[in-house]
Amino acid sequence: MAFEAEVRTTGRGQADDVLVFDRAADRLTGAGAAERMAFAVLRLGSVLTMPFGHRGYRLGCAVVAGGIKTRDVRVRLNGDAVFSIPFGDGYWSRLLNPAYRYEDEIEMFLREVSDIDYAFVDCGANFGYWSVLVSSRPFGSKQALAIEAAPANMRRLALNYALNGGRFECLHAAIGSSEGLVRIVGDRHEALATEETDTADGSVRRVSLDGLAAAGAIERGRPVVVKLDVEGVEIDALEGARSLMAADALFVCEEHGNDPNHTVSRHLLGSTPLAVHAFDPTAGRFVAVNDPSVLDGIKRHPWVGYNVFATASPMWRDALDRINGRSA
Repeated sequence: MAFEAEVRTTGRGQADDVLVFDRAADRLTGAGAAERMAFAVLRLGSVLTMPFGHRGYRLGCAVVAGGIKTRDVRVRLNGDAVFSIPFGDGYWSRLLNPAYRYEDEIEMFLREVSDIDYAFVDCGANFGYWSVLVSSRPFGSKQALAIEAAPANMRRLALNYALNGGRFECLHAAIGSSEGLVRIVGDRHEALATEETDTADGSVRRVSLDGLAAAGAIERGRPVVVKLDVEGVEIDALEGARSLMAADALFVCEEHGNDPNHTVSRHLLGSTPLAVHAFDPTAGRFVAVNDPSVLDGIKRHPWVGYNVFATASPMWRDALDRINGRSA
């Protein structure tokens, strides 16, 4: 009931006061002259900073947004997916540049496996981008569970849930190895961290993936893709997914470019039964990461977030082989 109330509250009064941007048609509607000019500046900023991982783009967005009335932009990701962001958001405004592809190796993978009946678990969902996308028709209308810890992000997630017909589930919680309480720290919605606490006031509950499976929130016996983008607690979250690892589960884990030690992959290779793969854009295929040094040639930019795909499931390993066969 609390989440349903959040959906009703965030949706109120926003139907008429939004801009709409269709990425496929490259068309903006609902904007006046000043907003169109601001929109053009945001796009140009993305084009100019994209080769450098959009470094400095956040500052430019703040300057542009400061001169425009507070409004939302509903970005049409495809014909069946709408993603709402605040106008001038320093992270998501790059979607206003149609040439930009957000984590394109994940999108490519999810498109390629759209024929598989799996469930998607979006850990660190932020505003719900991947849950919106994977539950849309072009991606196979998958069952999705979006898990987000930050209350402000949860409000935006509730809006995107409502805009897309409530077709995925949402859970306000942090992910870790065990049950507990955490507090949210940080000032950038896409880079918030959690700290363990014993104080209930202002805290968020922490859950484990195995605990969610035991409670029925993750369906047992069904293939699952788990996206782990949880700002430094990926290893702790994996420790809470030991039972899930033995099932038909594939984990997509962030490997940040500023970590030359490839810490997450070292843990996956040395402390779990999972085989690790990464998409090599030079080869145009997924390659086995049998040693972390393989990532030296893939993680070329310290400001970029990369991803590794880890699984012990023959089904998912066959799916990766199939994708490679299509790209050959």
